[in-house]
Amino acid sequence: MIPARTFLLLSCLLAWAFNPLVSAQARNVENGRYLFYAGGCASCHATPASAKCDDPNYKDPLTLTGGRCLKSAFGIFYVPNISQDKQSGIGGWSDGDFIRAMTEGVSPTGKQYYPAFPYASYRHMTRDDLLDLKAFLDTLPAAPSKVPENEIAFPFNIRWGLGLWKQFNLNGGTFKPDPSKSPQINRGAYLVEGPGHCGECHTPRNWLGGTIEGRKLSGAPNPDGKGFVPNITPDGTGLAPWSQKDIVYALETGFTPDGDVIGGSMAKVQDNLAKLTPEDREAIAAYIKSIPPIANERPKKK
Repeated sequence: MIPARTFLLLSCLLAWAFNPLVSAQARNVENGRYLFYAGGCASCHATPASAKCDDPNYKDPLTLTGGRCLKSAFGIFYVPNISQDKQSGIGGWSDGDFIRAMTEGVSPTGKQYYPAFPYASYRHMTRDDLLDLKAFLDTLPAAPSKVPENEIAFPFNIRWGLGLWKQFNLNGGTFKPDPSKSPQINRGAYLVEGPGHCGECHTPRNWLGGTIEGRKLSGAPNPDGKGFVPNITPDGTGLAPWSQKDIVYALETGFTPDGDVIGGSMAKVQDNLAKLTPEDREAIAAYIKSIPPIANERPKKK
């Protein structure tokens, strides 16, 4: 007979070993680093390079104090600290806390997050990838900061209403490959729809701020009211003139087929995508060329 105390200890060890929420040491930190760049985490969460909260540049991509301001029709959202600081960041979060925030948009204390945090896309990531990402974030330095409160107009400042919003606008779960598509296209779809969260900017939204699924990636007004985020479907108003190689080249170098340079907020996105493997950039391009063409609804200049 095994002594009761020994049996209990063995049971605990086995439960820990087979628990998917294992310690960071057992996770793939390098994959987490890769996903950090695929998701462009620094673009929003890294400390702005100047005192201007809307400065698109940052001091250090791995110092994640937040503080950047995102202007929208609903008000101004301030990006939170996601460094390892336990008071102002996520240093005290468990794996379960991180998974819940990234897939359900809920904080460890039960607070509803606004969808300016693109959990509607991150929820499509696999559990392993999310835990690898957290493992990488766990290796970064703690950096305390004080982020201003969001400046949101009534009634959108009532957070409990976000629970109702999610019922109508939070769709799908972990990405499931389409068996009718190639592995390359499925990989591209995962990167675009999950960590890359491309639809958050390139898809138009309804009056409540939810993305319109039937117009996915067809272009949208810039959330801050300046300009228009382009159509990236293979339509004549989008990327139809671009070949798959053109898309790959643009993602790698920042140059468009006509010799122009990718600018604005997309410049940081391109810089991050340039850090991906050539195979993944090819996959993204293959997926973009495979989706249905949708004409954008960009207002014509008078």
